[in-house]
Amino acid sequence: MTAITACLLEEASAITAVTTRLCPQQVEQALTQLEACRQRRGKLVVTGVGKSGIVARKIAATFSSIGLSAIFLNPLDALHGDLGVVHSDDLALMLSNSGETTELLTILPHLKRRGTSRIALVGRLDSRLARGCDVVLDASVDREVCPLNLAPTASTAVAMAIGDALAVVFMERAGISPTDFAINHPAGSLGRQLTLSVGDLMIPAGELTPLAPETLLPKVIAHLTQGSSSRGSLGASWVHAPGDVATLGGLVTDGDLRRALERHLPSVWDRVTAAEIATADPIAVTPEVLAADALELMERNSRQPITVLPVVESKTTKRLTGLLRLHDLVQAGF
Repeated sequence: MTAITACLLEEASAITAVTTRLCPQQVEQALTQLEACRQRRGKLVVTGVGKSGIVARKIAATFSSIGLSAIFLNPLDALHGDLGVVHSDDLALMLSNSGETTELLTILPHLKRRGTSRIALVGRLDSRLARGCDVVLDASVDREVCPLNLAPTASTAVAMAIGDALAVVFMERAGISPTDFAINHPAGSLGRQLTLSVGDLMIPAGELTPLAPETLLPKVIAHLTQGSSSRGSLGASWVHAPGDVATLGGLVTDGDLRRALERHLPSVWDRVTAAEIATADPIAVTPEVLAADALELMERNSRQPITVLPVVESKTTKRLTGLLRLHDLVQAGF
């Protein structure tokens, strides 16, 4: 066994041991306090000094990401004005291995005066911080992994694990769904799939120049080549309905153009119109459709892959809202 493995096993043992030390009633009260904080739209204020402060930052970040508003409050800053962010509807989670951290003990009476509920996550149940809080969670360890039994190692791992466990059970009880989670993680893969819509990624109709149904083939080719927007060639151009420049009458893609050239003799190419070339009733989506669903729709058509999808206001009126390109979906990380 390597020294690294031994250290990892010792920290894992410390986390396992704390499961027998935690008081179920105190844990239940902590979860009840967290649920009550969410219901009254308060925030979780997590605080600690030194390594405990670093763990506190992580716990606050975790709760913020799962739907409970949470902040890390530096106790030093709190004593010089930042205590003003704490209100009676909030819940304070205070981390200290010794339970005797001077800065936390100094702000404790001010939290009481504000009527802020307090949870202590401490390594000593007989400490002054523990006695000053409504709920006490035992995060004690037999010894640190450090050979000098000084550097916070096992104690910080245990505190972090308890914070994670509270967050996970809170999620279950609050009924946090993948969609709720994605709202706070818009840059992640799940966030993109569950939050980005077609309307977020499409090229708006205002940036597109349509083709009239009677436009002749040479101009159609020029339109496709030069592009129908400031973004250059899109690989498709939309054709407006006869007499209605806002309604989708068809879509001309590079594939439609090739097929039209195959169907008509070269001698009549200069008389072929956009209406004859276009797909008259192309597959279309509305702006609120999820981008992930639009991508699935484009990929599902295996015989003739869709690279540009018209976006319409509604399936009945077919007023064009924009065009969605496969290129835009790829750029967005789909």
